[in-house]
Amino acid sequence: MQNRVLLVEDDEELRQLLARYLTTQGFSVREAANGRDGLSLALGQDCDIVVLDIMLPDINGLDVLRELRGKTHLPVILLTARGDETDRIVGLEVGADDYIPKPCNPRELVARLQAILRRVAWDQQADVDASRVYGDLRVEPDQRRIYQNDTPLELTATEYEVLQVLLAHAGSVVRKTDLMQWALGRRLEAYDRTLDMHVSNLRKKLGNDDPTRIETVRGLGYSYRVPTE
Repeated sequence: MQNRVLLVEDDEELRQLLARYLTTQGFSVREAANGRDGLSLALGQDCDIVVLDIMLPDINGLDVLRELRGKTHLPVILLTARGDETDRIVGLEVGADDYIPKPCNPRELVARLQAILRRVAWDQQADVDASRVYGDLRVEPDQRRIYQNDTPLELTATEYEVLQVLLAHAGSVVRKTDLMQWALGRRLEAYDRTLDMHVSNLRKKLGNDDPTRIETVRGLGYSYRVPTE
């Protein structure tokens, strides 16, 4: 079955170029030229992943993302202006799974899409009985859900991946380079704060009353500490 990509981009020339390239790479592509149409298609379950431009003519892409995150865990990759770090940080805070600056290399976009979709597919094929418990957290791979005291955490696809990797190595340090590769499917680059923002979001969702739950090990990476009663 082809992976279905929703491409929300108001620049017609860029949208058609990306759509043609994605089609040659085996994707089924739906297109939207504005935020309202993109939001409607995404909520209509017509896609497996969304590529969303931030600068749209009607609704800002970040507002579209906020709407989506209130209703779905659908993976989202943002298209951001090159050099605009503020939009990237806000996008990750709102719940984007990844971002790619414009003008983007179509091959890089395909690599990012494939990395996220592979992770989702692997988890969906997991043993339905393979739930794992770490203190007050329970990982249910078949559901792609993590529960805290039996309450599901509202995580994006990438936040789920980051947290389940940290949990699998609880008590040990996971190097940032490894965590980036295992959870996001790509190499860590200089000045890339994507991983840091996902960890920051996870700390907020897990409760800031225990800042040592996900510990930053300076110069190395992160370590998850299972809280004791």
